[in-house]
Amino acid sequence: MTRTALDGIIAYPVTPFTPGGGTVDTGRLAELTDRLVRSGCHAVAPLGSTGESAYLSDHEWYAAAEAAVSAVAGRVPTVVGIAELTTRGAVERARFAERAGADVVMVLPLSYWRLDEREIVRHFTEVADAVTVPVMIYNNPATAGVDLPPELMVRLVREVENITMVKESSGDIQRMHRLHRLTDGALPFYNGSNPLALEAFAAGAAGWCTAAACLVPELTLELHRTVRAGDLEAARRVFYRQLPLLSFLLRGGLPTTVKAGLALAGFEAGDPRLPLLPLDAAGRAELAGLLAETAGVPA
Repeated sequence: MTRTALDGIIAYPVTPFTPGGGTVDTGRLAELTDRLVRSGCHAVAPLGSTGESAYLSDHEWYAAAEAAVSAVAGRVPTVVGIAELTTRGAVERARFAERAGADVVMVLPLSYWRLDEREIVRHFTEVADAVTVPVMIYNNPATAGVDLPPELMVRLVREVENITMVKESSGDIQRMHRLHRLTDGALPFYNGSNPLALEAFAAGAAGWCTAAACLVPELTLELHRTVRAGDLEAARRVFYRQLPLLSFLLRGGLPTTVKAGLALAGFEAGDPRLPLLPLDAAGRAELAGLLAETAGVPA
């Protein structure tokens, strides 16, 4: 297994839309992407679940991928998310992402019919064989309808040359312990469940994949810094300071809550795409209070 240089806070931007439920606002996406890079995040990952990738047309997806990669401009690694029902569609998007300059493609298998292990292996192998950049396996059973056991993900990393890393978002910390034990710590894996950030780093996660960096980048980065410095007491303080906000973001749906949080901070990213709805008034009030509390309590 080959380790990569991908380490730390991997920031997930929303995909801004023009007013009235219009199309992708590539200018605003580029601006948000640039903000994440300038805030100090170690990588940027457009078109993940937070970026409403599954709700975009092909044209919109291509435009968003190109705009985000261009905005990063090689300053940090770019991880482009791919979530497609068909293998052919996933291959086409992976190839486009590579041509656009992505450093990594993150592949989430979507399912209408239940996929068996043979079909999952074929899907990932076809995508990985179509590109030369590293492939990150993304396990998010709550959104994808496919659950990838640690043993299967490790098999894919061992058998397919440029599948080199895993993003684990099931919310089960035992999955991360299993990934570590199965590979003696050699497999770079990344936490995609915000409330598990502290535990995941303790379990050996190489990084934290999070949309919270859109709202509180300094706190996500401080958690990473204190963990890497071995200062567990400080890491606990900074984690518990942001935990209520992290839990709210996840509970309310990341595109909805993060776009609302950005609007409260003065950055309009439009509404989420139907059938997703904007946060209601009560939710906005709760989020405003959480943001004020998170920002106002000394670390």
